[in-house]
Amino acid sequence: MTRWYPLAAADDEFLQTARFRIVHVAYLSTDPAHVWSVLTAHDALVSWSRLITASDWTSHRPFGIGTTRTVTLGHGAAALRERFYRWEEGRRITFTAESASRPGFRRFAEDISLDAHPDGTRLTWTFAMEAAPGLTPFLALSLPLLRRVTRGWARGLAHKALDHPKGATR
Repeated sequence: MTRWYPLAAADDEFLQTARFRIVHVAYLSTDPAHVWSVLTAHDALVSWSRLITASDWTSHRPFGIGTTRTVTLGHGAAALRERFYRWEEGRRITFTAESASRPGFRRFAEDISLDAHPDGTRLTWTFAMEAAPGLTPFLALSLPLLRRVTRGWARGLAHKALDHPKGATR
């Protein structure tokens, strides 16, 4: 049985002011509706990241505010239970992690927005985190690696959206 460590709730203020904050912006040559369909597919995350080995929507469709998901990294090395507090269909999702399977974070949140752009879609993916007491120096040291890993997730989403034809069944 997995032990879960509760995390403090995060909000929009935290997403803007967190000491450890990573923002990736990518431009995709496909429309926001198509990117959204990839982002919310049943295989979201696992289909474009080798590090994320499970992503289970624990709420029924249609998704919206209050939707929950459990994301597992490295075949069980760590997992997060997420609750979406913003769900703007086709445009933006934001979640706070409610608990983690490993100690280390005090708060964790992500915000993903899709904006129409003359060439397709502007993807903005923001990660915000706060370390548990005593682990702030470790998080500070690992920030370059976390930037690289999360940039890979944003790029993976972009590649998946461009490689997967519009209207294909997921």
